[in-house]
Amino acid sequence: MQNLKPSDLNTKKTAIVSACLLGEYCRYDGKTKQDLHVKEFLKDYEIIPFCPEAPLFGTPRERINVVKVGDEERIITDETDIDVTERLKEWIEDFITQHKTPDLMVLKSKSPSCGFGTTPVLDQEKNILYFGNGIGADILHQTYNDVKIVDENSLE
Repeated sequence: MQNLKPSDLNTKKTAIVSACLLGEYCRYDGKTKQDLHVKEFLKDYEIIPFCPEAPLFGTPRERINVVKVGDEERIITDETDIDVTERLKEWIEDFITQHKTPDLMVLKSKSPSCGFGTTPVLDQEKNILYFGNGIGADILHQTYNDVKIVDENSLE
């Protein structure tokens, strides 16, 4: 017979959630996008806050954009034109190694880190080419491709 550990009984579902939706002041402008509906919807979930920008660049900080450079999408600072793609990728990949596979992801729409199909992808003159994924949403989706991703506007 196999022994039962307390951790075996933890059946609470987990959700990776954009930290700004949870009320954290982590946006580029130093503000939050707290969404009480998101918090209520996820009240029975173990929440894993996600924000790759704030730990790397602080708050407030320069805005970043998803920019099409050649055939790649890069993350470029808005005013100083610094490519921060690799720094963000490293942070996100490290985040993934520290957390188990979630049951759900609720990410901030239109965000260059978290938007899923709603993030403006710009040309180098900052014109919108199309809407795609933020870098975090993209990497999370590639890693957890069977896990549903929604934004704050998709919850009933």
